[in-house]
Amino acid sequence: MAAVIQAKERPDTRNSVTKTIRAEGFVPAVVYGKGKEPVTISVESMDLVKKVRDEGRNAVFSLQIEGGKSLDAMLYDYQKDSIKQDLTHIDFYLVDMSTEVDVEVTINIDGESKGEKEGGVLQQTLHTLNIRTTPNKIPDEITIASAELDIGDSVTVGDLKTTQDYEILDDDESTIVTVLPPQQADVPEVGEEGAAADEQAEPELINDKSEGEGENEE
Repeated sequence: MAAVIQAKERPDTRNSVTKTIRAEGFVPAVVYGKGKEPVTISVESMDLVKKVRDEGRNAVFSLQIEGGKSLDAMLYDYQKDSIKQDLTHIDFYLVDMSTEVDVEVTINIDGESKGEKEGGVLQQTLHTLNIRTTPNKIPDEITIASAELDIGDSVTVGDLKTTQDYEILDDDESTIVTVLPPQQADVPEVGEEGAAADEQAEPELINDKSEGEGENEE
């Protein structure tokens, strides 16, 4: 069941009005939909933050608008104040439970690998996956069990088991996690000391110089 968020219609989109809305603890928002006219609303900021925290970034929310209208939508985008970090604007997107959507889902690496127990280092290079599925089948996260990974082993996108719930859109060759060997002590190789001496003998460079961040609103 979709989490309910109370909303108010916002017919007046002037800057002075949106400023008042924010001062009252609400966030101006727009609900978009394919072939639908955008609906301008406002939602209570603290309620929205709590619902997103509890339900997840990819949850479907039931926007209960004053007057009886109800819209099922997903959080599409948001903007925050660069200094206070308060929400300043929200974009929702209408969803059809029978129509697939593309979303980004977090990867969770579960457990300690064999390689780590032997001194290896687990390195995760991919932290999210892009998937395509219907809104009611979006997972909170995709979990990968690492217990059986030895030093030198890795998991790629192509290694993940296929599921009827969603399609993974990332390249099969993309590496998600690898168990690296223990770091070796820095031991100078033959000729290395001589090379270091040569480097110290090089003249110092002279005069080597190097030269070195609004808001969309409805």
